[in-house]
Amino acid sequence: ITINNLTYSYDGQKNAINKVSLTIPSKQTVAFVGPSGSGKSTLASLISRFFDSDSGNILIGGVDIKSIKKNDLMNYISFVFQNSQLIKASIYDNVRLSKPNASREEVIDALNKAQCGDIIEKLPNEIDTVIGSKGTYVSGGEMQRLSIARAFLKNAPILILDEATAFADPDNERKVQLAFENLSKDKTVIMIAHRLSTVTNADRIYVLKDGKIAESGTH
Repeated sequence: ITINNLTYSYDGQKNAINKVSLTIPSKQTVAFVGPSGSGKSTLASLISRFFDSDSGNILIGGVDIKSIKKNDLMNYISFVFQNSQLIKASIYDNVRLSKPNASREEVIDALNKAQCGDIIEKLPNEIDTVIGSKGTYVSGGEMQRLSIARAFLKNAPILILDEATAFADPDNERKVQLAFENLSKDKTVIMIAHRLSTVTNADRIYVLKDGKIAESGTH
């Protein structure tokens, strides 16, 4: 992923991203850290093309993302957000959202890789249990692991993790971190974090401040 002189403003007055340039080598893990409002999530959103930059460009594999069809771009990128949502449907259907033609075996494999075994065991109909029905709910940390299972199933080469352990209690956080370690193998990973403890193993950490890169390096 190559970012060239990227600038973006939400309101046309103050730049949320201000002339940022950086390169993320294939299969490396980089972290964006910095105070709230520094531009971390905006930069990740521009890479995903949730919106387009005002100037500058982003290349993936040497190709400008504005010339890649959005559906194709979405096949290259998986996301795990801090407020991942589930729909009122079975666990099976929730995980399969990322790959609608997936087999039952593929979904079960993704759930196992995402450390979801304990969640499935306690549900009345296991992976066929409908979330939100008859008082069947999962915690924020469990929801995160189910969204990680979605990302495992999709198996895209680029992975964006936005403060993805924010709502996990200690036991869930340990399982979430383990799931991330499995999910990140052989992928290009962008982690957005408020706590430095979650990014100590990143190949490179970029510190953002006021929409610019203030410094970068290893932990």
